[in-house]
Amino acid sequence: MAQLDVSTKSKMELVDITAQVQKVVRESGVRSGVCYIFVPHTTAGLVINENWDPSVGQDIVSQLDKLVPRTGHYRHLEGNAPAHIKSSLVGASHFVPVEEGKLVLGTWQGVFLAEFDGPRHRHVVVKVIPD
Repeated sequence: MAQLDVSTKSKMELVDITAQVQKVVRESGVRSGVCYIFVPHTTAGLVINENWDPSVGQDIVSQLDKLVPRTGHYRHLEGNAPAHIKSSLVGASHFVPVEEGKLVLGTWQGVFLAEFDGPRHRHVVVKVIPD
């Protein structure tokens, strides 16, 4: 198991971690199997989506903010209830197939840490499991 350390710079953002996850896969020596990626935080999540055009990530963050606005009638007293809700919506983990020692992602797909309560220092757990 490996742990990636990711520093975020904004209240909400998507940080492309594809290359870091692929490095863990490569260094694991696993040629065929699955890569499990997990974020052990309640105000962050994981997204797999387009990583070619950065405006896609900006649109995702913007629309999540419209869906779950920063201000509202939230009972959670810490002030970060919207971050908890957004994290629940996108989820905290993904499985990605591994073939020939590489993540099996679509042509334009990337793996992103989704920050909803930043800026912060986050951890991402990566486990590569052979067939």
